[in-house]
Amino acid sequence: MLHKLLILLCLVSVAAPACGGASVRSMSSNASGDMDDATITARIKTVLLNDPQVGATKIDVATSAGIVTVSGTVRSQAEAARAVELAKQVTGVREVKSALQVVAGN
Repeated sequence: MLHKLLILLCLVSVAAPACGGASVRSMSSNASGDMDDATITARIKTVLLNDPQVGATKIDVATSAGIVTVSGTVRSQAEAARAVELAKQVTGVREVKSALQVVAGN
């Protein structure tokens, strides 16, 4: 699944410059070279969805100036820690704040 996603992303990055002359780089970075908040959020959601240890459908991600807040419900403290760790690994993330709640039977 991850392999197919990577291939798709590669194809999009090649095709995007041909669409309206916009480059992927200009859409995902601001003038200072920092990653765009929406791009960071999308990348974190993708990483969470592709991780079998995380129930990402119940996790929300919000990004402001590179500061990420993950919220929602998880099944365990280990799942919450994994979600935070994965978010920290995404390029452009300056800090991750957790508002995740552990809910039994989630």
